[in-house]
Amino acid sequence: MRIVMGAQNCGFGPVSELVAVSRPLHEHERVFVGDGVAAVFARRNPDAFDAMYDTSGLSENARSAMLDDLLRCSDQVVSVMDAELVLRSVVARRPVTMVDSLFSFWQLTRPLTEIQDLCTALPRSRFAAADQHLSGLSPHERVVAAHLLATHSVVQNFPGVTERAAGLAALGEGPRIHVTGSIVDVEGLRDVVRTAEPTHDLLINIGGFKNFLLGFDVNNDYVRLLHRWIPDLLRDWPRFRRVLLCGGPFGEGREQTIRAAGGRADCRLLSQRELLRAAATTADYLLAPGLTALHESITLGRLPLAIHEQHYAHVFTMRALEGTLFGRSGGRFRDVVPCHPLPEDDFDGTAALVELAGRIRENRELYAKYRKTFNERIEQYLTLTPPQRQHGVEELGKLLNGSPIDSVMTEILGTPHTE
Repeated sequence: MRIVMGAQNCGFGPVSELVAVSRPLHEHERVFVGDGVAAVFARRNPDAFDAMYDTSGLSENARSAMLDDLLRCSDQVVSVMDAELVLRSVVARRPVTMVDSLFSFWQLTRPLTEIQDLCTALPRSRFAAADQHLSGLSPHERVVAAHLLATHSVVQNFPGVTERAAGLAALGEGPRIHVTGSIVDVEGLRDVVRTAEPTHDLLINIGGFKNFLLGFDVNNDYVRLLHRWIPDLLRDWPRFRRVLLCGGPFGEGREQTIRAAGGRADCRLLSQRELLRAAATTADYLLAPGLTALHESITLGRLPLAIHEQHYAHVFTMRALEGTLFGRSGGRFRDVVPCHPLPEDDFDGTAALVELAGRIRENRELYAKYRKTFNERIEQYLTLTPPQRQHGVEELGKLLNGSPIDSVMTEILGTPHTE
């Protein structure tokens, strides 16, 4: 079976989940197509796919032709939060599975019934016509529309997922919704050597970073704030002589080493399984609160400390997990500037976080407060006993539990499709 696979080009979360879904499907031909940071991550994990098509830099016509050709020759399609790929698959009349780790996050400005009516009336002769038909939907609403149009909807469990799944099911006709547990690289997590000697004293994982607003060279105040803070981290915490700072901003020739007070921080982009090995063996772990990295950590039995939010989805995640040890202990920008306005919107909320990171980096007093409050968070984290950390892992595991993703995908791909 030939499976065309793609992921939303928004940080490393979606594409790392795609890699996790793809790896166990090695008896099939797995074809990746995508651009931007999704393509960067796929290239770092070439063993997860049998063929890769990077559409970065192509004209819209060339990109569209490539996608149409790949879909025409496919048997199945798997999309991780890429609404366009689902829509193209529907027009190409290919069975498509929509995989989503943020199912309860998407904000709707109109009733579900209205979105369903648009999906029911969707013209399926050409992609341009279908795309125009849904043009009035917001980006979040288009993701929900993609779920309604998909053959199967696979959603990672999280607070609010049950309620949204019930809302979609109440509409009547629609996809079969499968609620899973962690969408992570099960094979890699199982095979990782947890007893190996750690190469670093502290792991800091900031994920892919790049999305619809954030970039490595634009709207990058968060990364610039980290560059200011890392030397102070080395000065404030002599126990962390060897720090590994990993993420998208340090790939593609951007690797560097920061030295201060006799310590060093290696800034690198790791492959998925290299990161899993580091997370399994490094005693202390700071983490941008992305769900995939969090799921990987708790599957490894490691409780990380959340660092400050990059974008609005991180705010959503931390709010939803406030009742857990992970949620209570994590760092937040509101600790530094409590009154900074944060719009309840994906784009505007992310823009506000960019502005806030810039204010803190440029203002000496705010930066001093940032440094102090985060040091307090780190100190509290380091005082947690092994049983306390284990309790934190277990409460997250119970809250986010669901069917294994590999068994769900095996069931889906073994289900015959009828037009």
